Amino acid sequence: MRFADIGQQLRAYRLESGLRAEEIAARLGVSRAALYRYEKGEVIKLDTIRRLAELLKISPLSLLGIGVEYFSRPVAFQERLRQVEEQADQILMVGGALCYQVSTDAFEGALAEAWTEAADAAADRVPARSMADQALGLLAARKKLHQQRRPNIIGILSKAALRRFLQDGVAAGIPLTERSRSRCRAAAIAEAESIATLMESVPIGLQLGLTAGPDPSGAFIVLRGRDRAHVVGSPFPPDAPPTAGLGVAMITAADEAISVHQRVAEAAWRDALKGATAAARVRELIAATRAD
Repeated sequence: MRFADIGQQLRAYRLESGLRAEEIAARLGVSRAALYRYEKGEVIKLDTIRRLAELLKISPLSLLGIGVEYFSRPVAFQERLRQVEEQADQILMVGGALCYQVSTDAFEGALAEAWTEAADAAADRVPARSMADQALGLLAARKKLHQQRRPNIIGILSKAALRRFLQDGVAAGIPLTERSRSRCRAAAIAEAESIATLMESVPIGLQLGLTAGPDPSGAFIVLRGRDRAHVVGSPFPPDAPPTAGLGVAMITAADEAISVHQRVAEAAWRDALKGATAAARVRELIAATRAD
């Protein structure tokens, strides 16, 4: 057993459960410090894994990294995605409006403003603000990780998703003041302009394209590391609020899942608009948004 992997999955599932570390430790009959040591990769007995799985309402196989992992809480999903990205040398993305790892400061600033404003307006302000801060911290950790490791990224963005992103702005669906919503729309335009520039310049290790035919019915990512590959499917875009509504993300290392998703992604990349052609199409979408 790879105890470091079990520890990472334990942390993600703890966040998914909504239980505090103190609650899980007390029910398990260990100290909070012991639980944190398990999350850091300390040797853990099979009986303890079984009891943890019962507490977290998951299969023991999920903690062992076997089968499919499911997440309904965006914060838990972002934590697990960060863990998988930590081992990835190649990232192949299909769908969505942007590639978060290379997103702009304007996107991050608008997202922080939107999530903070929404949390401050919540009935339970303190836990809402804590969750927003935690989610922002996880996104920042993912971006820092990318800057340190520089995996190769190929991203096929969705025209429909990008159009909605431009129309609604960053953090769509969150009730905001008109000033904040305006800033979110301006940030979306700035992000799209950056995407067009990246498509034209093609920096080392990054290739972005735009769907040419039908848009993907669901976004997914194939991540390949030295020892293992994963497929990630998620209804949660990077700017989905920490308390997003219905949706379930999944992560699996099953060979057949990786194979079929890889095949679909390669076909999508082969047909996608690229380079100056893709950039021109993105700028057309920007122009249409400004005209509205």
